[in-house]
Amino acid sequence: MSILRNSPPLGVDKIRINKFFTEHGICSRREADRLIEAGRVTVNATVAKLGDQVSTADVIACDGRVIPWGQARVYIKYHKPVGVTTTSESHIPRNIISEIGHPERIFPIGRLDKDSSGLILLTNDGDIVNEILRTEFGHEREYEVGLDRPYDQSFLDRLAKGVVILGKKTQPCRVQRLSPKRFTIILTEGRNRQIRRMCQALGYRVVALHRVRIMHVTLAGLSSGRWKPLTTEEQRDLFRAVRRSSASHEDAEHS
Repeated sequence: MSILRNSPPLGVDKIRINKFFTEHGICSRREADRLIEAGRVTVNATVAKLGDQVSTADVIACDGRVIPWGQARVYIKYHKPVGVTTTSESHIPRNIISEIGHPERIFPIGRLDKDSSGLILLTNDGDIVNEILRTEFGHEREYEVGLDRPYDQSFLDRLAKGVVILGKKTQPCRVQRLSPKRFTIILTEGRNRQIRRMCQALGYRVVALHRVRIMHVTLAGLSSGRWKPLTTEEQRDLFRAVRRSSASHEDAEHS
């Protein structure tokens, strides 16, 4: 016999069930909708439906496992080595979640290719993910790149102006020479394998790709394969950047 859904006490806010999943670090809203459509989510032992509203008075479970309310927010940075795959899927060898082994359920913000290394942020705060990743907010990501052969100044100039990949020109970016085969590049967008595709379009092959910075967060003091929580200052700067970009975006939509 199924349990009837309770009405929340007066003054208790309700949220959409897919938002509950993101706020508790389970998965994205889209992934939550797929779980719901597959009948794997219940609210008070009744199979959930897309668009259901829930509150702290409800018991939500996925695959029979109850998900507790009130999980603390987690924000960490990880120095990903080459060979680790940026996925939450547990069956993938050396997936980023098993490599980190964090006690809370977290997921990566964006991704790095298996053959790339460097900084990646992880969290259980689903609401902050899109604000960091959305291209129009212009959040910077800095990389060090190694090529298969020496390049000239015209190569850097063409990169900086934008290169057509996958039928669309990339946004202008900042580049700086490090050595005959190495340079840094700062992007404000994150298209699939973007740097590798940009270099390939200009006749070069990337042999090493290392991310050193996401916005104000860097790898300073973090060795390969290690992770640590963002400091209070890093979190504060992150929230400030997200609130500023979100507010500007909302103002533009309503202007």
